Amino acid sequence: MDTLEFTLHGEYVALCDLLKLTGIADSGGQGKLMIANGEVTVDGQPESRKTAKIRANRTVQCLGRTVRVVAA
Repeated sequence: MDTLEFTLHGEYVALCDLLKLTGIADSGGQGKLMIANGEVTVDGQPESRKTAKIRANRTVQCLGRTVRVVAA
């Protein structure tokens, strides 16, 4: 499983934007589709909110890739 670390520059990042910024999704629209299709989990729980606020110390998984969000 591929693990990435994403440094947060602010209070939070929208889930669909995180997928785009980490390269898991080619665009925000593709990220929203992945979320709608149930392909994304946050801290091990399915997440269906496209603009869920992802804060530091959370883990997002999608398509076999894991993103750990850390504070700047």
